[in-house]
Amino acid sequence: MRQVIQVTTNNNRLFGLLVPVISVILGLLVGAIIMIASGHNPIEAYGALWRGAFGDAFTIGETIRRITPLILTGLAIAFAFRTGLFNIGAEGQVIVGWLAAVWVGLAVDAPMIIHLPMAILAGAIAGGLWGFIPGILKAKLGVHEVIVTIMMNYIAMFVSNEIVRSVLTDHKTTTERIADTASLSSAWLQGLTFYSRMHYGILIALFAAVVMWFIIQRTTLGYELKAVGFNKHASKYAGMNVSKSIVLSMVIAGGFAGLAGAMEGLGTYGSVSVISGFTNLGFDGIAVALLGANNPFGVVLAAILFGVLKEGAGEMPTGAGVPTELVDIIIAIIIFFVASSYIIRWALLRFKKEGK
Repeated sequence: MRQVIQVTTNNNRLFGLLVPVISVILGLLVGAIIMIASGHNPIEAYGALWRGAFGDAFTIGETIRRITPLILTGLAIAFAFRTGLFNIGAEGQVIVGWLAAVWVGLAVDAPMIIHLPMAILAGAIAGGLWGFIPGILKAKLGVHEVIVTIMMNYIAMFVSNEIVRSVLTDHKTTTERIADTASLSSAWLQGLTFYSRMHYGILIALFAAVVMWFIIQRTTLGYELKAVGFNKHASKYAGMNVSKSIVLSMVIAGGFAGLAGAMEGLGTYGSVSVISGFTNLGFDGIAVALLGANNPFGVVLAAILFGVLKEGAGEMPTGAGVPTELVDIIIAIIIFFVASSYIIRWALLRFKKEGK
């Protein structure tokens, strides 16, 4: 019996590794077919994409800069997924985290050892509070988190815009730059990467992935959150506080997304602006979490892939005459194959049986 369980576990792990890899390969192949059909050379296009992401020190720095918030929004989605919740509100949590972090960066006068942690923490708390609202509505009233989080995204965007116009500025569209004591930017990193916008936020993002792994795999809280995600009725029967777990899950997930906003506000831009549309960081986080199989280290790898694709896409129109929108098509195809993973599993099992 133990051997059967071990074999099943190993097979599941193997499929868990193969499905994302095969999905990426198939996505790139289908993208190449689309390019050939539209009269473009896929080798030149992918070569241009590679140069756009890794062509020199500057592009490497910009690629890492783009990867940073994707790791955090991917963790925000993945953490909620692991606990049975679908956090579509990461986009709004990014926006309020960005706003709160910059607000503290502008309003507080303190040495860096106090000011920077305070600004980062403000972003995480703001995102957590934005996640608390759908969490408490789900826990106490049974309101589905997808509906609430979608609406919260729009509320976050419009409220943030009004605060920027009326509170942080005098009817301007962009705030002043934050104080240097609240900045994540690094002259040393910029010097290494020909003055790219790379900053220390990548270290925070990687540390956040370790934190998520530790919470989920090594704490009683993580065990309870996963148990509630698997079966809330059985968890309640076992004496777990289901409502508390739901709220905590959304708060922690929102905190990760709020950190992503803080990375943009304190690191990449150093300010916050009125926005006419979503940043799409939260929505890209859904794709990152799916491709990463909701595993924190898988999320890091998926964020690297998506960051490379999105940063490298800027070189494709000039380097190969291919529109940047093709990268979005490739990403959509990759996610399609991930979502259709049962087809890949069936093909792998069929191939395995025929090999015998």
